[in-house]
Amino acid sequence: MARTGIFTKDHPHYRWVALSNTTLGMLMATINSSIVIISLPAIFTGVKLNPLEPGNVSYLLWMLMGYMLVTAVLVVMFGRMGDQFGRVRIYNLGFVIFTLAAIALCLDPFTGGPGAMWLIVWRFVQGVGGAMLFANSTAILTDAFPANKRGFALGLNQVAAIAGSFIGLILGGVLAEVDWRAVFFVSVPFGVIGTIWSIKSLHEVGQKNPGRIDWLGNATFGIGLIALLTGITYGIQPYGDSTQGWGNPWVLGAIIGGILLLVAFVFVELKVPSPMFDMRLFRIRAFSSGIFAGFLAAIGRGGLQFMLIIWLQGIWLPLHGYSYESTPLWAGIYMLPITIGFLVAGPISGALSDRFGSRAFATVGLLLVAATFVGLLLIPVNFEYWQFALLTGLNGIGSGLFSSPNRTAIMNSVPANERGAASGMAGVALNAGSSLSIGIFFSLMIAGLSVALPSALTNGLTSHGVPANVAAQVGNTPPVGSLFAAFLGYNPIQSLLGPTGILSSPHVDGATLTGKEFFPQLISNPFHDGLVVVFIAAAVMSVIGAVASFLGGAKYVHGETAVPERAVTEEGEEVGAHRA
Repeated sequence: MARTGIFTKDHPHYRWVALSNTTLGMLMATINSSIVIISLPAIFTGVKLNPLEPGNVSYLLWMLMGYMLVTAVLVVMFGRMGDQFGRVRIYNLGFVIFTLAAIALCLDPFTGGPGAMWLIVWRFVQGVGGAMLFANSTAILTDAFPANKRGFALGLNQVAAIAGSFIGLILGGVLAEVDWRAVFFVSVPFGVIGTIWSIKSLHEVGQKNPGRIDWLGNATFGIGLIALLTGITYGIQPYGDSTQGWGNPWVLGAIIGGILLLVAFVFVELKVPSPMFDMRLFRIRAFSSGIFAGFLAAIGRGGLQFMLIIWLQGIWLPLHGYSYESTPLWAGIYMLPITIGFLVAGPISGALSDRFGSRAFATVGLLLVAATFVGLLLIPVNFEYWQFALLTGLNGIGSGLFSSPNRTAIMNSVPANERGAASGMAGVALNAGSSLSIGIFFSLMIAGLSVALPSALTNGLTSHGVPANVAAQVGNTPPVGSLFAAFLGYNPIQSLLGPTGILSSPHVDGATLTGKEFFPQLISNPFHDGLVVVFIAAAVMSVIGAVASFLGGAKYVHGETAVPERAVTEEGEEVGAHRA
Protein backbone atom coordinates (compact mmCIF):
# COMPACT_ATOMS: atom_id res chain seq x y z
CA MET A 1 0.00 0.00 0.00
CA ALA A 2 1.35 3.37 -0.94
CA ARG A 3 2.16 5.73 1.89
CA THR A 4 0.88 9.29 1.51
CA GLY A 5 1.64 10.48 5.02
CA ILE A 6 -1.95 9.84 6.09
CA PHE A 7 -3.23 6.33 6.80
CA THR A 8 -6.12 5.21 4.61
CA LYS A 9 -9.10 3.48 6.18
CA ASP A 10 -7.79 0.09 4.97
CA HIS A 11 -4.32 0.55 6.43
CA PRO A 12 -3.65 -1.89 9.31
CA HIS A 13 -2.59 1.03 11.52
CA TYR A 14 -5.68 3.12 10.85
CA ARG A 15 -7.35 1.83 13.99
CA TRP A 16 -4.55 3.31 16.14
CA VAL A 17 -4.89 6.66 14.39
CA ALA A 18 -8.62 6.56 15.18
CA LEU A 19 -7.90 5.60 18.78
CA SER A 20 -5.37 8.37 19.39
CA ASN A 21 -7.51 11.08 17.78
CA THR A 22 -10.78 10.12 19.46
CA THR A 23 -8.99 9.78 22.79
CA LEU A 24 -7.72 13.35 22.40
CA GLY A 25 -11.26 14.47 21.58
CA MET A 26 -12.77 12.75 24.61
CA LEU A 27 -10.02 14.05 26.87
CA MET A 28 -10.65 17.62 25.72
CA ALA A 29 -14.42 17.32 26.09
CA THR A 30 -14.31 15.91 29.61
CA ILE A 31 -11.48 18.10 30.92
CA ASN A 32 -13.68 21.05 30.04
CA SER A 33 -16.62 19.57 31.93
CA SER A 34 -14.70 19.94 35.21
CA ILE A 35 -11.91 22.45 34.66
CA VAL A 36 -14.05 25.44 35.68
CA ILE A 37 -15.33 23.73 38.85
CA ILE A 38 -12.14 24.25 40.80
CA SER A 39 -11.11 27.50 39.08
CA LEU A 40 -14.39 29.37 39.65
CA PRO A 41 -12.88 31.72 42.30
CA ALA A 42 -10.23 32.91 39.85
CA ILE A 43 -12.75 33.22 37.00
CA PHE A 44 -15.21 35.31 39.00
CA THR A 45 -12.38 37.44 40.37
CA GLY A 46 -11.18 37.93 36.80
CA VAL A 47 -14.56 39.18 35.60
CA LYS A 48 -14.97 41.22 38.82
CA LEU A 49 -18.14 39.50 40.04
CA ASN A 50 -18.98 38.20 43.53
CA PRO A 51 -20.88 34.94 42.89
CA LEU A 52 -22.13 34.74 46.48
CA GLU A 53 -24.26 37.86 46.28
CA PRO A 54 -27.94 36.82 46.09
CA GLY A 55 -28.47 38.20 42.60
CA ASN A 56 -25.37 36.42 41.26
CA VAL A 57 -26.01 32.83 42.37
CA SER A 58 -27.58 32.03 38.98
CA TYR A 59 -24.30 32.94 37.27
CA LEU A 60 -22.55 30.46 39.54
CA LEU A 61 -25.06 27.68 38.82
CA TRP A 62 -24.95 28.14 35.05
CA MET A 63 -21.16 28.26 35.00
CA LEU A 64 -21.24 24.95 36.87
CA MET A 65 -23.92 23.15 34.88
CA GLY A 66 -24.22 24.87 31.48
CA TYR A 67 -21.60 22.83 29.60
CA MET A 68 -22.71 19.50 31.06
CA LEU A 69 -26.39 20.27 30.50
CA VAL A 70 -25.96 21.14 26.81
CA THR A 71 -23.78 18.08 26.26
CA ALA A 72 -26.25 15.76 27.99
CA VAL A 73 -29.20 17.12 25.99
CA LEU A 74 -27.60 17.00 22.54
CA VAL A 75 -25.43 13.90 22.68
CA VAL A 76 -28.14 11.42 21.58
CA MET A 77 -29.23 13.65 18.70
CA PHE A 78 -25.67 13.98 17.42
CA GLY A 79 -25.14 10.25 17.84
CA ARG A 80 -28.18 9.58 15.67
CA MET A 81 -27.02 12.20 13.14
CA GLY A 82 -23.69 10.36 13.04
CA ASP A 83 -25.54 7.16 12.12
CA GLN A 84 -27.40 9.07 9.40
CA PHE A 85 -24.82 11.39 7.88
CA GLY A 86 -21.48 9.93 8.95
CA ARG A 87 -19.89 9.68 12.39
CA VAL A 88 -16.59 11.18 11.30
CA ARG A 89 -18.35 14.14 9.68
CA ILE A 90 -20.22 15.04 12.89
CA TYR A 91 -17.12 14.36 15.00
CA ASN A 92 -14.97 16.70 12.89
CA LEU A 93 -17.58 19.44 13.09
CA GLY A 94 -17.55 19.00 16.87
CA PHE A 95 -13.81 19.68 16.97
CA VAL A 96 -14.29 22.88 14.96
CA ILE A 97 -17.13 24.23 17.14
CA PHE A 98 -15.35 23.29 20.36
CA THR A 99 -12.16 25.07 19.32
CA LEU A 100 -13.91 28.25 18.16
CA ALA A 101 -15.78 28.45 21.46
CA ALA A 102 -12.52 28.00 23.39
CA ILE A 103 -11.03 30.96 21.53
CA ALA A 104 -14.10 33.11 22.28
CA LEU A 105 -13.94 32.23 25.98
CA CYS A 106 -10.37 33.53 26.17
CA LEU A 107 -11.41 36.84 24.63
CA ASP A 108 -14.16 37.84 27.08
CA PRO A 109 -14.24 41.66 26.70
CA PHE A 110 -16.64 42.39 29.57
CA THR A 111 -16.70 42.43 33.36
CA GLY A 112 -19.44 41.95 35.93
CA GLY A 113 -22.70 40.37 34.82
CA PRO A 114 -22.06 40.82 31.07
CA GLY A 115 -18.64 39.19 31.46
CA ALA A 116 -20.19 36.20 33.23
CA MET A 117 -22.93 35.93 30.58
CA TRP A 118 -20.31 35.92 27.80
CA LEU A 119 -18.62 32.95 29.45
CA ILE A 120 -21.89 31.12 30.06
CA VAL A 121 -23.11 31.53 26.46
CA TRP A 122 -19.82 30.38 24.95
CA ARG A 123 -19.72 27.47 27.38
CA PHE A 124 -23.09 26.49 25.90
CA VAL A 125 -21.57 26.64 22.41
CA GLN A 126 -18.57 24.65 23.59
CA GLY A 127 -21.00 22.08 24.97
CA VAL A 128 -22.46 21.67 21.46
CA GLY A 129 -19.02 20.77 20.15
CA GLY A 130 -18.38 18.54 23.14
CA ALA A 131 -21.65 16.67 22.49
CA MET A 132 -20.56 15.96 18.91
CA LEU A 133 -17.26 14.55 20.15
CA PHE A 134 -18.90 12.55 22.93
CA ALA A 135 -21.58 11.10 20.69
CA ASN A 136 -19.36 9.73 17.95
CA SER A 137 -15.91 8.93 19.35
CA THR A 138 -16.79 5.50 20.74
CA ALA A 139 -18.85 4.67 17.64
CA ILE A 140 -15.85 5.52 15.42
CA LEU A 141 -13.68 3.23 17.54
CA THR A 142 -16.23 0.42 17.50
CA ASP A 143 -16.27 0.65 13.70
CA ALA A 144 -12.46 0.67 13.46
CA PHE A 145 -11.64 -2.21 15.84
CA PRO A 146 -12.67 -5.87 15.59
CA ALA A 147 -14.74 -7.29 18.44
CA ASN A 148 -11.79 -9.05 20.11
CA LYS A 149 -9.83 -5.77 20.35
CA ARG A 150 -12.60 -3.34 21.25
CA GLY A 151 -12.32 -3.71 25.01
CA PHE A 152 -8.79 -2.33 25.01
CA ALA A 153 -9.62 0.49 22.58
CA LEU A 154 -12.88 1.49 24.22
CA GLY A 155 -11.19 1.10 27.59
CA LEU A 156 -8.55 3.69 26.72
CA ASN A 157 -11.20 5.97 25.27
CA GLN A 158 -13.37 5.65 28.36
CA VAL A 159 -10.35 6.18 30.59
CA ALA A 160 -9.78 9.44 28.73
CA ALA A 161 -13.45 10.36 29.14
CA ILE A 162 -13.58 9.93 32.89
CA ALA A 163 -9.94 10.67 33.71
CA GLY A 164 -10.49 13.97 31.93
CA SER A 165 -13.00 14.97 34.59
CA PHE A 166 -10.37 14.34 37.28
CA ILE A 167 -7.51 15.87 35.29
CA GLY A 168 -9.66 18.95 34.74
CA LEU A 169 -9.76 19.53 38.48
CA ILE A 170 -5.97 19.41 38.75
CA LEU A 171 -5.39 21.45 35.60
CA GLY A 172 -7.97 24.04 36.65
CA GLY A 173 -6.22 24.50 39.99
CA VAL A 174 -2.82 24.96 38.34
CA LEU A 175 -3.98 27.31 35.59
CA ALA A 176 -6.08 29.40 37.97
CA GLU A 177 -2.82 30.32 39.69
CA VAL A 178 -1.44 31.62 36.37
CA ASP A 179 -4.43 33.51 34.92
CA TRP A 180 -8.14 32.79 34.71
CA ARG A 181 -8.09 33.06 30.91
CA ALA A 182 -5.54 30.25 30.80
CA VAL A 183 -8.28 27.91 32.05
CA PHE A 184 -9.98 28.35 28.67
CA PHE A 185 -6.93 28.96 26.48
CA VAL A 186 -5.43 25.55 27.27
CA SER A 187 -8.00 23.94 24.95
CA VAL A 188 -7.12 26.11 21.95
CA PRO A 189 -3.85 24.53 20.70
CA PHE A 190 -5.13 21.00 21.29
CA GLY A 191 -8.37 21.90 19.55
CA VAL A 192 -6.58 23.28 16.50
CA ILE A 193 -4.27 20.25 16.28
CA GLY A 194 -7.14 17.82 16.84
CA THR A 195 -9.32 19.51 14.22
CA ILE A 196 -6.68 19.38 11.49
CA TRP A 197 -5.65 15.86 12.45
CA SER A 198 -9.18 14.46 12.47
CA ILE A 199 -10.12 16.05 9.13
CA LYS A 200 -7.01 14.66 7.46
CA SER A 201 -6.83 11.21 9.05
CA LEU A 202 -10.30 9.88 9.92
CA HIS A 203 -12.51 8.08 7.40
CA GLU A 204 -16.09 6.85 7.33
CA VAL A 205 -15.85 3.08 7.81
CA GLY A 206 -19.08 2.32 9.67
CA GLN A 207 -22.54 1.42 8.46
CA LYS A 208 -24.94 4.31 8.04
CA ASN A 209 -28.56 4.20 9.10
CA PRO A 210 -30.24 6.79 6.88
CA GLY A 211 -33.60 8.31 7.60
CA ARG A 212 -35.38 11.54 8.33
CA ILE A 213 -34.44 13.71 11.29
CA ASP A 214 -36.82 12.96 14.15
CA TRP A 215 -37.80 16.54 15.02
CA LEU A 216 -40.54 15.58 17.49
CA GLY A 217 -38.27 13.15 19.30
CA ASN A 218 -35.46 15.69 19.46
CA ALA A 219 -37.83 18.34 20.82
CA THR A 220 -39.44 16.19 23.52
CA PHE A 221 -36.11 14.76 24.65
CA GLY A 222 -34.19 18.05 24.60
CA ILE A 223 -36.81 20.23 26.27
CA GLY A 224 -37.72 17.49 28.75
CA LEU A 225 -34.13 16.88 29.86
CA ILE A 226 -33.38 20.61 30.08
CA ALA A 227 -36.47 21.19 32.23
CA LEU A 228 -35.72 18.23 34.52
CA LEU A 229 -32.03 19.01 35.09
CA THR A 230 -32.65 22.74 35.50
CA GLY A 231 -35.48 22.16 37.98
CA ILE A 232 -33.39 19.79 40.09
CA THR A 233 -30.43 22.21 40.08
CA TYR A 234 -32.54 25.20 41.10
CA GLY A 235 -34.06 23.11 43.88
CA ILE A 236 -30.96 23.84 45.97
CA GLN A 237 -31.74 27.56 46.13
CA PRO A 238 -33.84 28.88 49.06
CA TYR A 239 -37.52 29.60 48.49
CA GLY A 240 -39.59 31.60 50.94
CA ASP A 241 -38.87 30.41 54.48
CA SER A 242 -37.43 27.12 53.26
CA THR A 243 -33.70 26.44 53.05
CA GLN A 244 -34.28 24.76 49.66
CA GLY A 245 -36.48 25.38 46.66
CA TRP A 246 -38.33 22.09 46.31
CA GLY A 247 -41.60 23.85 47.15
CA ASN A 248 -41.06 26.49 44.46
CA PRO A 249 -43.87 26.13 41.85
CA TRP A 250 -41.38 26.85 39.05
CA VAL A 251 -39.04 24.10 40.26
CA LEU A 252 -41.89 21.61 40.64
CA GLY A 253 -43.33 22.60 37.28
CA ALA A 254 -39.97 22.15 35.56
CA ILE A 255 -39.37 18.73 37.11
CA ILE A 256 -42.90 17.39 36.50
CA GLY A 257 -43.05 18.88 33.02
CA GLY A 258 -39.63 17.47 32.17
CA ILE A 259 -40.61 13.98 33.31
CA LEU A 260 -43.84 14.10 31.28
CA LEU A 261 -41.95 15.19 28.16
CA LEU A 262 -39.42 12.37 28.59
CA VAL A 263 -42.27 9.89 28.93
CA ALA A 264 -43.77 11.36 25.76
CA PHE A 265 -40.37 10.94 24.08
CA VAL A 266 -40.49 7.18 24.71
CA PHE A 267 -43.88 6.88 23.02
CA VAL A 268 -42.79 9.09 20.13
CA GLU A 269 -39.71 6.96 19.52
CA LEU A 270 -41.80 3.79 19.44
CA LYS A 271 -44.11 5.23 16.77
CA VAL A 272 -42.02 7.30 14.34
CA PRO A 273 -40.51 5.47 11.32
CA SER A 274 -37.00 6.92 11.82
CA PRO A 275 -36.52 7.49 15.56
CA MET A 276 -33.74 9.54 17.10
CA PHE A 277 -33.11 6.56 19.35
CA ASP A 278 -34.47 3.04 18.88
CA MET A 279 -36.02 2.30 22.28
CA ARG A 280 -36.05 -1.40 21.38
CA LEU A 281 -32.33 -1.46 22.09
CA PHE A 282 -33.27 -1.44 25.77
CA ARG A 283 -34.60 -4.96 25.24
CA ILE A 284 -30.95 -6.01 24.97
CA ARG A 285 -30.06 -6.84 28.55
CA ALA A 286 -26.36 -5.98 28.30
CA PHE A 287 -27.20 -2.57 26.86
CA SER A 288 -29.93 -1.56 29.31
CA SER A 289 -27.99 -2.81 32.35
CA GLY A 290 -24.85 -1.03 31.19
CA ILE A 291 -26.64 2.28 30.64
CA PHE A 292 -28.35 2.12 34.04
CA ALA A 293 -25.15 1.22 35.89
CA GLY A 294 -23.21 3.92 34.05
CA PHE A 295 -25.84 6.52 34.96
CA LEU A 296 -25.68 5.68 38.68
CA ALA A 297 -21.87 5.61 38.62
CA ALA A 298 -21.80 9.06 36.98
CA ILE A 299 -24.05 10.52 39.68
CA GLY A 300 -21.85 9.09 42.43
CA ARG A 301 -18.62 10.21 40.75
CA GLY A 302 -19.94 13.75 40.21
CA GLY A 303 -21.08 13.95 43.84
CA LEU A 304 -17.68 12.76 45.02
CA GLN A 305 -15.90 15.48 43.05
CA PHE A 306 -18.04 18.25 44.51
CA MET A 307 -17.77 16.95 48.07
CA LEU A 308 -14.00 16.53 47.88
CA ILE A 309 -13.59 20.08 46.57
CA ILE A 310 -15.70 21.45 49.44
CA TRP A 311 -13.83 19.29 51.93
CA LEU A 312 -10.39 20.37 50.73
CA GLN A 313 -10.92 24.00 49.71
CA GLY A 314 -13.37 24.99 52.40
CA ILE A 315 -12.08 23.06 55.42
CA TRP A 316 -8.95 20.90 55.33
CA LEU A 317 -6.52 23.15 53.44
CA PRO A 318 -7.30 26.34 55.44
CA LEU A 319 -6.98 24.35 58.67
CA HIS A 320 -3.52 23.28 57.52
CA GLY A 321 -2.31 26.81 56.88
CA TYR A 322 -3.07 27.28 53.19
CA SER A 323 -4.40 30.65 52.09
CA TYR A 324 -7.82 30.74 50.46
CA GLU A 325 -6.22 32.05 47.27
CA SER A 326 -4.01 28.96 46.94
CA THR A 327 -6.62 26.31 47.79
CA PRO A 328 -7.71 25.58 44.16
CA LEU A 329 -4.14 24.64 43.23
CA TRP A 330 -3.55 22.46 46.27
CA ALA A 331 -6.99 20.87 46.16
CA GLY A 332 -6.17 19.68 42.64
CA ILE A 333 -2.78 18.35 43.74
CA TYR A 334 -4.19 16.52 46.77
CA MET A 335 -6.78 14.80 44.56
CA LEU A 336 -4.06 13.20 42.41
CA PRO A 337 -4.51 9.72 43.97
CA ILE A 338 -8.01 9.31 42.52
CA THR A 339 -6.72 10.21 39.04
CA ILE A 340 -3.71 7.90 39.32
CA GLY A 341 -5.88 5.01 40.53
CA PHE A 342 -8.25 5.47 37.61
CA LEU A 343 -5.46 5.74 35.03
CA VAL A 344 -3.87 2.52 36.31
CA ALA A 345 -7.03 0.40 36.49
CA GLY A 346 -8.92 1.65 33.42
CA PRO A 347 -6.74 0.37 30.56
CA ILE A 348 -6.00 -2.92 32.32
CA SER A 349 -9.66 -3.73 32.96
CA GLY A 350 -10.55 -2.72 29.40
CA ALA A 351 -7.98 -5.10 27.91
CA LEU A 352 -8.91 -7.96 30.22
CA SER A 353 -12.62 -7.53 29.47
CA ASP A 354 -11.86 -8.52 25.86
CA ARG A 355 -10.94 -11.96 27.12
CA PHE A 356 -13.08 -12.48 30.20
CA GLY A 357 -16.09 -10.26 29.61
CA SER A 358 -17.21 -7.13 31.42
CA ARG A 359 -19.43 -8.41 34.22
CA ALA A 360 -16.85 -9.28 36.88
CA PHE A 361 -14.77 -6.11 36.43
CA ALA A 362 -17.74 -3.74 36.36
CA THR A 363 -19.41 -5.39 39.35
CA VAL A 364 -16.31 -5.54 41.54
CA GLY A 365 -15.35 -2.00 40.53
CA LEU A 366 -18.60 -0.44 41.74
CA LEU A 367 -18.55 -2.49 44.95
CA LEU A 368 -15.06 -1.12 45.64
CA VAL A 369 -16.34 2.40 44.96
CA ALA A 370 -19.19 1.84 47.43
CA ALA A 371 -16.72 0.63 50.07
CA THR A 372 -14.59 3.77 49.66
CA PHE A 373 -17.64 5.99 50.20
CA VAL A 374 -18.19 4.24 53.51
CA GLY A 375 -14.50 4.56 54.33
CA LEU A 376 -14.57 8.31 53.72
CA LEU A 377 -17.30 8.59 56.34
CA LEU A 378 -15.14 6.89 58.94
CA ILE A 379 -12.15 9.23 58.77
CA PRO A 380 -12.28 12.56 60.64
CA VAL A 381 -12.99 15.78 58.78
CA ASN A 382 -9.47 16.95 59.71
CA PHE A 383 -7.94 13.69 58.46
CA GLU A 384 -4.39 12.46 58.14
CA TYR A 385 -3.59 12.79 54.45
CA TRP A 386 -2.52 9.18 53.98
CA GLN A 387 -6.04 8.09 54.94
CA PHE A 388 -7.58 10.38 52.36
CA ALA A 389 -5.05 9.40 49.67
CA LEU A 390 -5.61 5.67 50.24
CA LEU A 391 -9.39 5.89 50.05
CA THR A 392 -9.54 8.23 47.06
CA GLY A 393 -6.91 6.14 45.26
CA LEU A 394 -9.01 3.00 45.81
CA ASN A 395 -12.07 4.91 44.59
CA GLY A 396 -10.19 5.73 41.38
CA ILE A 397 -9.21 2.09 40.95
CA GLY A 398 -12.83 1.01 41.42
CA SER A 399 -14.03 3.58 38.87
CA GLY A 400 -11.39 2.38 36.42
CA LEU A 401 -12.36 -1.27 36.89
CA PHE A 402 -15.98 -0.37 36.14
CA SER A 403 -15.87 2.28 33.43
CA SER A 404 -13.93 0.65 30.59
CA PRO A 405 -15.73 -2.74 30.69
CA ASN A 406 -19.08 -0.98 31.11
CA ARG A 407 -18.65 1.07 27.92
CA THR A 408 -17.32 -1.98 26.06
CA ALA A 409 -20.37 -4.04 27.06
CA ILE A 410 -22.71 -1.25 25.90
CA MET A 411 -21.07 -0.79 22.50
CA ASN A 412 -20.62 -4.52 21.81
CA SER A 413 -24.29 -5.22 22.48
CA VAL A 414 -25.88 -3.16 19.69
CA PRO A 415 -26.17 -3.57 15.90
CA ALA A 416 -23.47 -1.87 13.84
CA ASN A 417 -25.86 0.67 12.33
CA GLU A 418 -27.00 1.81 15.81
CA ARG A 419 -23.58 2.46 17.31
CA GLY A 420 -23.80 6.23 17.06
CA ALA A 421 -27.15 6.33 18.87
CA ALA A 422 -25.88 3.85 21.47
CA SER A 423 -22.75 5.92 22.03
CA GLY A 424 -24.98 8.98 22.39
CA MET A 425 -27.18 7.29 24.99
CA ALA A 426 -24.09 6.23 26.94
CA GLY A 427 -22.98 9.87 26.76
CA VAL A 428 -26.36 10.96 28.14
CA ALA A 429 -25.89 8.59 31.08
CA LEU A 430 -22.46 10.08 31.79
CA ASN A 431 -23.33 13.77 31.37
CA ALA A 432 -26.87 13.72 32.75
CA GLY A 433 -25.56 11.84 35.78
CA SER A 434 -22.88 14.48 36.32
CA SER A 435 -25.45 17.28 35.96
CA LEU A 436 -27.92 15.61 38.30
CA SER A 437 -25.21 15.15 40.91
CA ILE A 438 -25.12 18.94 41.40
CA GLY A 439 -28.76 19.12 42.44
CA ILE A 440 -28.95 15.78 44.22
CA PHE A 441 -25.83 15.93 46.37
CA PHE A 442 -25.95 19.64 47.09
CA SER A 443 -29.55 19.15 48.25
CA LEU A 444 -28.54 16.24 50.47
CA MET A 445 -25.63 18.23 51.88
CA ILE A 446 -27.86 21.26 52.56
CA ALA A 447 -30.34 18.98 54.33
CA GLY A 448 -27.54 17.72 56.56
CA LEU A 449 -26.10 21.19 57.17
CA SER A 450 -29.48 22.72 58.05
CA VAL A 451 -29.68 20.60 61.21
CA ALA A 452 -26.45 21.69 62.89
CA LEU A 453 -25.06 24.71 61.03
CA PRO A 454 -27.46 27.43 62.34
CA SER A 455 -26.65 26.76 66.01
CA ALA A 456 -22.94 26.26 65.29
CA LEU A 457 -22.77 29.55 63.39
CA THR A 458 -24.73 31.45 66.04
CA ASN A 459 -22.69 30.08 68.95
CA GLY A 460 -19.40 30.60 67.12
CA LEU A 461 -20.16 34.25 66.40
CA THR A 462 -21.37 35.08 69.90
CA SER A 463 -18.28 33.48 71.44
CA HIS A 464 -16.18 36.04 69.55
CA GLY A 465 -18.13 39.09 70.61
CA VAL A 466 -20.89 39.34 68.00
CA PRO A 467 -24.18 40.48 69.61
CA ALA A 468 -26.67 37.67 70.07
CA ASN A 469 -29.34 39.20 67.83
CA VAL A 470 -26.90 39.71 64.94
CA ALA A 471 -25.42 36.23 65.44
CA ALA A 472 -28.90 34.67 65.41
CA GLN A 473 -29.80 36.55 62.24
CA VAL A 474 -26.64 35.34 60.49
CA GLY A 475 -27.13 31.82 61.83
CA ASN A 476 -30.58 31.67 60.25
CA THR A 477 -29.35 32.54 56.75
CA PRO A 478 -29.84 29.65 54.29
CA PRO A 479 -26.96 27.16 54.51
CA VAL A 480 -26.59 27.15 50.72
CA GLY A 481 -24.53 30.36 51.02
CA SER A 482 -22.08 28.76 53.45
CA LEU A 483 -21.95 25.64 51.28
CA PHE A 484 -21.10 27.61 48.14
CA ALA A 485 -18.52 29.59 50.11
CA ALA A 486 -16.81 26.36 51.17
CA PHE A 487 -17.08 25.05 47.61
CA LEU A 488 -15.37 28.17 46.25
CA GLY A 489 -12.78 28.29 49.03
CA TYR A 490 -14.13 31.53 50.52
CA ASN A 491 -14.59 32.65 54.11
CA PRO A 492 -18.17 34.03 54.02
CA ILE A 493 -18.00 35.74 57.42
CA GLN A 494 -16.73 39.00 55.92
CA SER A 495 -19.68 39.23 53.51
CA LEU A 496 -22.20 38.09 56.16
CA LEU A 497 -21.10 40.55 58.85
CA GLY A 498 -19.55 43.32 56.76
CA PRO A 499 -22.81 45.18 56.00
CA THR A 500 -23.69 45.28 59.71
CA GLY A 501 -20.47 47.14 60.65
CA ILE A 502 -20.02 44.73 63.55
CA LEU A 503 -16.52 43.68 62.51
CA SER A 504 -15.19 47.15 63.28
CA SER A 505 -16.52 47.06 66.85
CA PRO A 506 -13.80 46.86 69.55
CA HIS A 507 -15.79 44.12 71.31
CA VAL A 508 -15.69 41.81 68.28
CA ASP A 509 -12.68 39.64 67.44
CA GLY A 510 -12.81 40.48 63.75
CA ALA A 511 -9.32 39.19 62.97
CA THR A 512 -10.24 35.69 64.15
CA LEU A 513 -13.66 35.68 62.49
CA THR A 514 -12.20 36.57 59.08
CA GLY A 515 -9.06 34.44 59.47
CA LYS A 516 -8.23 31.11 57.91
CA GLU A 517 -9.37 28.79 60.70
CA PHE A 518 -12.62 30.12 62.21
CA PHE A 519 -15.02 29.20 59.40
CA PRO A 520 -13.42 25.82 58.56
CA GLN A 521 -13.53 24.80 62.24
CA LEU A 522 -17.09 26.03 62.59
CA ILE A 523 -18.40 24.15 59.55
CA SER A 524 -16.47 20.90 60.17
CA ASN A 525 -19.04 19.08 62.31
CA PRO A 526 -22.11 20.23 60.34
CA PHE A 527 -20.26 19.32 57.14
CA HIS A 528 -19.67 15.81 58.43
CA ASP A 529 -23.38 15.47 59.21
CA GLY A 530 -24.11 16.34 55.61
CA LEU A 531 -21.34 14.09 54.36
CA VAL A 532 -22.95 11.10 56.07
CA VAL A 533 -26.16 11.67 54.11
CA VAL A 534 -24.34 12.26 50.81
CA PHE A 535 -21.90 9.36 50.91
CA ILE A 536 -24.45 6.84 52.16
CA ALA A 537 -26.64 7.77 49.19
CA ALA A 538 -23.64 7.47 46.85
CA ALA A 539 -22.71 4.08 48.31
CA VAL A 540 -26.26 2.79 47.82
CA MET A 541 -26.26 3.99 44.20
CA SER A 542 -22.94 2.24 43.61
CA VAL A 543 -24.23 -1.05 45.03
CA ILE A 544 -27.36 -0.85 42.86
CA GLY A 545 -25.12 -0.16 39.85
CA ALA A 546 -23.00 -3.20 40.75
CA VAL A 547 -26.12 -5.37 40.84
CA ALA A 548 -27.18 -4.02 37.44
CA SER A 549 -23.71 -4.80 36.04
CA PHE A 550 -23.92 -8.35 37.35
CA LEU A 551 -27.37 -8.85 35.86
CA GLY A 552 -26.11 -7.65 32.48
CA GLY A 553 -24.95 -11.17 31.78
CA ALA A 554 -21.82 -12.83 30.47
CA LYS A 555 -19.69 -11.64 27.56
CA TYR A 556 -21.96 -10.57 24.71
CA VAL A 557 -20.95 -9.32 21.27
CA HIS A 558 -23.61 -8.44 18.73
CA GLY A 559 -23.17 -9.59 15.14
CA GLU A 560 -21.35 -7.19 12.88
CA THR A 561 -24.47 -6.60 10.76
CA ALA A 562 -27.87 -5.27 11.69
CA VAL A 563 -30.41 -7.73 13.08
CA PRO A 564 -34.16 -7.61 12.35
CA GLU A 565 -36.31 -6.49 15.25
CA ARG A 566 -38.13 -9.80 15.40
CA ALA A 567 -34.83 -11.54 16.17
CA VAL A 568 -34.68 -9.97 19.65
CA THR A 569 -35.66 -12.51 22.29
CA GLU A 570 -37.38 -11.84 25.58
CA GLU A 571 -34.08 -12.36 27.38
CA GLY A 572 -32.45 -9.62 25.32
CA GLU A 573 -30.29 -11.93 23.21
CA GLU A 574 -30.34 -11.67 19.43
CA VAL A 575 -29.83 -13.92 16.47
CA GLY A 576 -26.37 -13.25 15.07
CA ALA A 577 -24.90 -12.44 18.47
CA HIS A 578 -21.79 -14.16 19.74
CA ARG A 579 -21.79 -15.16 23.37
CA ALA A 580 -18.78 -16.44 25.23
